[in-house]
Amino acid sequence: MAWTLDDFDYPLPQELIAQAPLDRRTDSRLLQVGPPLMDLHFSDLPTLLAPGDLLVFNDTRVIHARLFGTKDTGGQVEVMVERPLGAHEALAQVRASKSPKPGCRLHLEDALDVEVIGRVGEFFHLRFPTDEDLVVLLERHGRLPLPPYIERAAGNADESRYQTVFARNPGSVAAPTAGLHFDEALLANLAEQGINSAFVTLNVGAGTFQPVRVHDLSEHRMHTEAYFVPQATVDAIAATKAAGKRVVCVGTTSMRALESAAREGDLKAGEAESDLFILPGYRFNVADALITNFHLPKSTLLMLVSAFAGMGAIRNAYAHAIAQRYRFFSYGDAMFLTHNPA
Repeated sequence: MAWTLDDFDYPLPQELIAQAPLDRRTDSRLLQVGPPLMDLHFSDLPTLLAPGDLLVFNDTRVIHARLFGTKDTGGQVEVMVERPLGAHEALAQVRASKSPKPGCRLHLEDALDVEVIGRVGEFFHLRFPTDEDLVVLLERHGRLPLPPYIERAAGNADESRYQTVFARNPGSVAAPTAGLHFDEALLANLAEQGINSAFVTLNVGAGTFQPVRVHDLSEHRMHTEAYFVPQATVDAIAATKAAGKRVVCVGTTSMRALESAAREGDLKAGEAESDLFILPGYRFNVADALITNFHLPKSTLLMLVSAFAGMGAIRNAYAHAIAQRYRFFSYGDAMFLTHNPA
């Protein structure tokens, strides 16, 4: 079937876009997408799982990827690091009145002199000072990047709340937001009930917020993101499947990492780049269930969950969530989806 952008649109009241986290991570609501639909709280998650089920988390860590400054010609500039390239270079989005040319120098945060090496597609290739590791410099001088639909600057509370409690591998410019609902107490509760855990790393790029610019979705090309699937996770998934239990992805990023690593059939450990674009009709190889937040209209993530749970189920769930005043997007509420092979 030929899908268009309009197939994944829905009207969302602006006031339902969550602008800040709730007091506690597990205070979020959780919509079980049935049938029937069930309104729960995230603290009810253990009731939806069985001993032997496996939760797969994305352990990436958000870096201080946003920097402000000036060009050597004096013009204002904003830099959003898309991904590090080794210890001292990066691809980045650069916003300025005039695009900087190769050889131009950027003076960022009154601390860093950065050279523009050239362009790589829509991104700029930048060289940072070589006296320290890039991530160390960004953590010291950069700013935490909140999503564009959060209409405020990042504050002190975001430094912890826009990270998962299990974040450990720096490299993302956006949080794997389904994981934000878990706290240490819930993780301990799940482990006590025999729910297993495993980890992948997928470094979320700023491209995740870029709008789809084509009407005919067969013409869309996904941005790439680096991922790593450990052998221990492959083994845990194989053991879970062999026992007849479920693999539950925590977030679309975990799912994209696993499905990318299983594109040829068998799930393989290793490190690679993912440009996987999932539309309804895609055949899933790994996940049996998915925990995810509510996604933007016309976004590739809305397309992914529609492929996983079914177009009708997702449309009904979103209509219900809007009617019941659920909170949407990164700091919003969550859904529990079961794979619908039909």
